[in-house]
Amino acid sequence: MTTTRIPQEERTRAMRLRLLEATVECLVEHGYSGTSTTMVSQRAGVSRGAQLHHFPTKNDLVVAAVVHLTELRGAELSAGVARLPDGGRRTRAVLTMLGDHFSSPVFTAALELWVAARTDEALLAAMGPLEKRVGREVHRLTVAALGADESQPGVRELVQGTLDLVRGLGLANTISDDARRRRRILDHWADVLDRELAMPHDVLELPRSAPPIDNAEGTPT
Repeated sequence: MTTTRIPQEERTRAMRLRLLEATVECLVEHGYSGTSTTMVSQRAGVSRGAQLHHFPTKNDLVVAAVVHLTELRGAELSAGVARLPDGGRRTRAVLTMLGDHFSSPVFTAALELWVAARTDEALLAAMGPLEKRVGREVHRLTVAALGADESQPGVRELVQGTLDLVRGLGLANTISDDARRRRRILDHWADVLDRELAMPHDVLELPRSAPPIDNAEGTPT
């Protein structure tokens, strides 16, 4: 009987992935301040020495986790868009997909890093460009999913208002289970979107009390 040896490069990649996934899990369960490299190595089932070889410091580990989270969030949203139904309930399905994303463990982990980055220059430098990239991609996917034409007046602001809404609902969900209220709000907002996106574009406008926020320039998403 022969034993197939796994190439060193593949073993290294698998070990790094276990460490990064364990980091995300620890961020969700214990927060940024409660996450340590020792805790991560134990969670990943990796020796302390092996963990230090790949990520000598907590900052090295967290910065790598930021990149990993960016990839996870992009994949999660792309998969959600691919599952969307066609037909009259599509708008509500888009909002459900976005609401689920912004209340998911992946978003919770990202939120922990946002807060930590506010007072950590190295972490902020790592997160800033990646958050801009995520923001642009989430905006692009939302526009495509809604079939919105952003060349028309007010449509871009309507899409951004939608993202601000679901993000805010996701933040509220980190404090308590907000699922029932979120469903009611998103039911109503789906009606708003269907009505506004179907209006003649020369009369489409948002309330003047809600100035546009340009997420494509990097508002955290």
